[in-house]
Amino acid sequence: MGEPEFWNNKEGAQNTVAALKALKATLDPMQQMVSGLDDLQVLGELSEDDASAQEEFTTHAAALTQRLEAFEFQRMLSGPYDRGNAYLNIHAGAGGTESCDWTEMLFRMYTRWAERKGYQIEMVDVNPGEEAGLRSVSIHVIGPYAYGYLKAEIGVHRLVRISPFDANKRRHTSFASVDVTPELPDEEEIEIKEAEIKVETCRAGGAGGQHVNKTESVVRITHLPTGLVVRCQVDRSQHKNRRTAMKMLAAKLYALRQAQQTAQTSAAYDAKGEIAFGYQIRSYVLQPYQMVKDLRTDTETGNVDAVLDGEIDDFIQAYLRQLSSQAKK
Repeated sequence: MGEPEFWNNKEGAQNTVAALKALKATLDPMQQMVSGLDDLQVLGELSEDDASAQEEFTTHAAALTQRLEAFEFQRMLSGPYDRGNAYLNIHAGAGGTESCDWTEMLFRMYTRWAERKGYQIEMVDVNPGEEAGLRSVSIHVIGPYAYGYLKAEIGVHRLVRISPFDANKRRHTSFASVDVTPELPDEEEIEIKEAEIKVETCRAGGAGGQHVNKTESVVRITHLPTGLVVRCQVDRSQHKNRRTAMKMLAAKLYALRQAQQTAQTSAAYDAKGEIAFGYQIRSYVLQPYQMVKDLRTDTETGNVDAVLDGEIDDFIQAYLRQLSSQAKK
């Protein structure tokens, strides 16, 4: 027998593989929880006369409950690209060097969060600040549900602290904008006409000497009809950087079109507004007291260090549950 007809069709084969991966991502946790429930039942029978088994039963039950809650939460991530990878971009706003330092702090926060999730991080572009920190940074976050989770972070993030760059130790307020777009499958990428883009190249910055990139490998693409700009310098190859930049541009165009078509998505996407006062979605206060508060859900914590070290799941889950609840109304 020959191969099924759809395997001879590239798009059909890709769609089938994607569907199988999605099904596996759903079935595997279910099978693990069924197995865990069986183990819990055995421990329950043993724990009737065994104190150590009772303790193990309690620990196992708590872990299984946590996994069940995580699985139930993932069921809410039902958007067309929620299961896939994401591009995350952070840009410094009002505040000069302070905001550049804040951008670098956010970059570390999201990197640590991704590490906790077991996600892979690939640098796409980095633009250092003049004195310290980062003016902007773009990363590719690779892992299941990366976009589904990170879309909750779209918006302006505000930091209040005693500035380490101020000799008078005054309190400063800094802002940075976070934007997240999904990685579109190759067969679903939005068509972009060459006449609609402006492509610029330049050499990557470096520390000098042998580290200076002697070829114009950095690619900057401007989409003329919308004014969207993407930049990539992750690779020494200009062609690879252009390909990555075009994927990012397609993802941004997709997000923009979704924002225009869906009022709910528009509210989330446009929430960034100006990168300054009055537009923040979350405030991180280090002085005179310590508090991180999401202004959309009123979720808050006094453990600022843990949040800046990547423990942001409570904020993400609260916002996504709010979105899910609003969608049902």
